[in-house]
Amino acid sequence: MPVDLWPLSALSLSASTRLDVARAQDAARWPTAVVQEQEDQQRTFAARCAAAEGEQILYEAEFGDTSGRPQPPGVIPLSTVLQSAAMALAGAGADFLTELLDDPEQAISRLHETAATGEFTTKEILDEATDMAVMSGLMSLREAQRMPAPSTAAEGCLAASRSFALAVFVASAEAEATTP
Repeated sequence: MPVDLWPLSALSLSASTRLDVARAQDAARWPTAVVQEQEDQQRTFAARCAAAEGEQILYEAEFGDTSGRPQPPGVIPLSTVLQSAAMALAGAGADFLTELLDDPEQAISRLHETAATGEFTTKEILDEATDMAVMSGLMSLREAQRMPAPSTAAEGCLAASRSFALAVFVASAEAEATTP
């Protein structure tokens, strides 16, 4: 049976644009909610940056200021404050997804515990988790597109569908998870 991989290719190549269009439509549909989320993100981003600056101060106290020194080959330089803040949010989203697959009730409980620290909101963590699940699905589609055998490509499509189903679940769980 012939398998046409063109739809996979088209979806994986247009996904970023489609996501941007969907976000713009959300902003037009619910401008007040979008403004509130942006304000929350600015507040929590500032908290993450403050935490990263604190970590940097502790690092410099222990190892000295390494910003002006050349790094030896193979040594990864200390991340910037902005990079650390972004990595912290990505880590929270990844942790939520991992735990969600193992124990959904525990994942929701830990989501609220993490949000209670003030470093993230539940919406930010869920948005990041949703983005990660979508990206995992798109990467699975891209990989399936490159498979020479139709059966292997079909396996990649199944992996993508699981990731997209997880993304839909996390995105739809947002309303329930954000209520205390």
